[in-house]
Amino acid sequence: MKRALISVSDKTGIVSFAKKLIEMDVEILSTGGTAKRLRDSGLKVTDVSEVTEFPECLDGRVKTLHPKIHGGILARRDMESHMSQLSELGIETIDFVIINLYPFKETIEKDNVSLADAIENIDIGGPTMLRSAAKNYQDVTVIVDPTDYDVVIDSLKTTGDVSLDKKYDLALKVFKHTAEYDTLIATYLRERTDDKYPETLTLAYEKVQDLRYGENPHQTAAFYREVKKTSGTLADAVQLHGKELSFNNINDANGALDLLKEFTEPTIVAVKHTNPCGVGSGIDLYDAYTKAYECDPQSIFGGIIAANREVDVKTAEEINKIFIEIVIAPSYSEAALEILMKKKNIRLMTLDGILDSYDQHAVDIKKVSGGILVQDINRELNTGDLEVVTERIPTENEMKALEFAWKVCKHTKSNGIVLSNKDQTLSIGPGQVSRIWALNNAIRNSFMDLSNSVMASDAFFPFEDCVKTAAEAGVKAIIQPGGSKNDAASIEMANQYGIAMVFTGMRHFKH
Repeated sequence: MKRALISVSDKTGIVSFAKKLIEMDVEILSTGGTAKRLRDSGLKVTDVSEVTEFPECLDGRVKTLHPKIHGGILARRDMESHMSQLSELGIETIDFVIINLYPFKETIEKDNVSLADAIENIDIGGPTMLRSAAKNYQDVTVIVDPTDYDVVIDSLKTTGDVSLDKKYDLALKVFKHTAEYDTLIATYLRERTDDKYPETLTLAYEKVQDLRYGENPHQTAAFYREVKKTSGTLADAVQLHGKELSFNNINDANGALDLLKEFTEPTIVAVKHTNPCGVGSGIDLYDAYTKAYECDPQSIFGGIIAANREVDVKTAEEINKIFIEIVIAPSYSEAALEILMKKKNIRLMTLDGILDSYDQHAVDIKKVSGGILVQDINRELNTGDLEVVTERIPTENEMKALEFAWKVCKHTKSNGIVLSNKDQTLSIGPGQVSRIWALNNAIRNSFMDLSNSVMASDAFFPFEDCVKTAAEAGVKAIIQPGGSKNDAASIEMANQYGIAMVFTGMRHFKH
C-alpha cells in the first residue's frame, strides 16, 4: 500500500483530495489539526506519532523531524542499499507528501504583529519535508499548492501514477515556494535591524500578470509585486474598466503616483513616458485638472492621469474630451464612472491610500548587466532649510511657486527643468544631456505665459547661461541645489536681472 503524508495550514480541498487517495488504497499519515479535520470528515488517518513511535512535543514544534519520516521520503527506490537499509530499520516508504506552510506572510501583514508571533509562525518541519520530497521527486509526488490536487488525482485515475515530468514540475514549485518563504522571513528579520545593504541580497516577488509585451512589442514581459504589504502602491490598485495594462502603462502610472504623493491639496498629475507633462493643484479636482491640462494640451494626449481626490462628473467630462490611457484615483462618483466608461479602452483604476507614504524599508532597484543597483527611495525635498543667495528675496507667492516647482522637478528625468507658478506647471523640459537644452526646450515648447514664472533645476548650473536665458523668458525666481564651482557667476547674473535665487543644498537627479 502506498502512503501519503498530509499536513496543511491551508485546508482548502484537502478532505476531498484525501478521500480520493483513500479510494485508491493510499494510507493517509497526518498530524495535528489536519488529522483532526480529516477524522472529523469520517476519513481513516494514521497519526505520524504512531509511525515514529514518539509523541508530538514542544507544543507541536517537533512531530515530523524523525528518521522514520524522512527516511521514508528520501530513500531512492532504485538503490538496493537504500531499500535494504529501510528494511533493516523498519522504515516504510512515503509516496506522496502534501504540505503547505504556516502562514508567515499573513501573520506579518497584521497590524502591530509582535516579533514573538512572527517567529511562532515560521514553519520548520514543513519546509524540511517539502525539500526532502522535492529532492527525491523521481519517487515521491510532492504537492505544495492546492490547485494541483485535481491534476494529481486525474493522473492517478488515468495512468495509475504521476508522470516524471509532472513530478519534476511539482518539485520545482516546491523549491520556488520555500525560497520565497525563507526570503520573506529573512527580509522581515533584516528590516528590524540596520542591515540595509546585506552582503547577499535575496528578493521575493509574486507574479501579478503576464503582459502582452514589454517596452516594445518584440519584448516579453510580466508584472510582479513584492511578497508583503504594498498599500498605497500601484501593485495594490484595482482596475475597474478598460484594456489590460501594458508594461509602459504600469511604468508611467508608477511615476505619476510617485509625484502625486508630494501633494496633499487637490492635485492632478499628468505623465507621458514617465515624465510629468502637467501638474496642477486647485480648490477642487476640476480646477487642478484644468491647470494640469493647460500646461501641455498636446503631450497629455495619450498620457496617464493620477488624482488624489474622488473624480467628479465635471472632471470626468473634461477628461473624456481627449484620449487618456489611464486614470487612477482613490474613487469615482457613480455618475463620473459612467461617463468615463463610455470610452471602451480607457483604463480606470482605484487605489486606497493613494497618498500614503511608501514603506520605510522600500528601496529603488535598477537592473544593470550582471547585477543590480540598490538605493534609498528619494523621499527628501529639503524645502524647510533653503538659502537665499541673491540680493532679492523671493516674495511669499514666489516661494510657494518655487516649492511647487521643486516637487515636480524631483520627479522629472535629468537634466530636468520646471517652469511654474504657485500651483501650476507652465512648462517642463526633461531628459536632456545639457541643462541649457532642457531649459530651451521648456521655453520653446511652452503653451503658457512665462512672465513672472519661477524655475526649478534638479541640479546646479555649470554656467550662468541658464540664468540669463530664464531671465529673458520672464522667470523671476529660481530654485536649484547650488554647489557648482561657477555658483558665483550664476548668482551675479541673477542679481543683474533682479532674479531671486534659492539654494536647496540637495540634488534630485533622476535617471
